[in-house]
Amino acid sequence: MEKVKIIQERLKTTQSRQKSYTDVRRRDLEFEVDGWVYLKVSPMKGVMRFGKKGKLSPRYIGPYRISKRIGNVAYELELPLELATVHPVFHISMLKKCMGDPSLIIRTEDIAIKDSLFYEEIPLRF
Repeated sequence: MEKVKIIQERLKTTQSRQKSYTDVRRRDLEFEVDGWVYLKVSPMKGVMRFGKKGKLSPRYIGPYRISKRIGNVAYELELPLELATVHPVFHISMLKKCMGDPSLIIRTEDIAIKDSLFYEEIPLRF
């Protein structure tokens, strides 16, 4: 019986220590329903996503409107038809608050880049 109590005490101290380590990096975020947020997109090596590859792919996409809050740490977003295959509920760690007016944001697909703008690397000799 005494060994069980010792083990329980050690578990409590270990749990409180781990909790303190976690709380240092934790951000308590809350978003408003009908507010606007960006959605984090995890970049993966060699995967073409949103028209760009690797380091050039966007870190966040959006902004998207929050339709409702689910629990303490999840929100449901109104996603466009292009993301219809994605589940619309996301953890708060995947969201970033949109500051300012979302109508003023220029979407990356709306920006036209001319194909004639290129350069060629030529080795130099000294």
